[in-house]
Amino acid sequence: MSTPTSAISFRSYGGSAPENYERYFVPSIGAPLARDLIDAASLRPGEAVLDVACGTGIVARFAAERVGPTGTVAGLDMNAGMLEVARSVSASAGIPWHEASAEAMPLPDDSFDVVTCQLGLQFFADKPAALGEMHRVLKQGGRLLINLPGPTPDVFAILEQALTRHVNPEVAGFVGKVFSLHDPGEIRRLLEAASFGSIEVEASTKSLHLGAPVDFLWQYVTSTPLVAAVAQMNDESRAVLEHDVVAGWQGLLTDEELVVQLGMVTAKAHK
Repeated sequence: MSTPTSAISFRSYGGSAPENYERYFVPSIGAPLARDLIDAASLRPGEAVLDVACGTGIVARFAAERVGPTGTVAGLDMNAGMLEVARSVSASAGIPWHEASAEAMPLPDDSFDVVTCQLGLQFFADKPAALGEMHRVLKQGGRLLINLPGPTPDVFAILEQALTRHVNPEVAGFVGKVFSLHDPGEIRRLLEAASFGSIEVEASTKSLHLGAPVDFLWQYVTSTPLVAAVAQMNDESRAVLEHDVVAGWQGLLTDEELVVQLGMVTAKAHK
């Protein structure tokens, strides 16, 4: 019996999820959004910046370029694998990486001019506590910049539905969680409750080019927590999953490429 092409596609993406996150997710999604967030932050040379839920460090790396040698940048994440990759790809940048929860940061009060958080707040179990910690470590007058995606674009809704059918609803729920916090009013209320002021919340749309459907499917899966469950599937089951997702994406292609119009909410607030 021949090996399904989906098995070949899936297996071609070796490496850990954090390594694949840096290799695939960051160029197509993480970096374009990070540039917009850093632009919104209006960083100045000499400022001290903390990136919370830093992942493999793309926001921190962009921040370091803006604040220059007189500034400082630190990253914080509770995923040791993500931080290992962050260290490896920024060894010369001198960025300290802290392995810790956003709800309990091992950092002193009034330490940073700017705190950023990209695509992270929706995942925190205790959002008020995390925002309270961000407020605590900011200097008086310091500013917070966060971005959050949503509502769920059709590309990801189709993926979530297929994962529900072919894996299970719990695994598929990860996709929904990514886009679970995007209501500007809710975000404003969370920031107000954490004692932030001068709050600005803006909704926009970002066009992202995700590549060919089969490539993006397995790049995304192997870059995220989805990989553990999909790796346990047999070749035939992955083939069915791939066929279902790619068929659903056919109506979303532009010149054989997936292009998503991603809703983004960016919030800026001050201590």
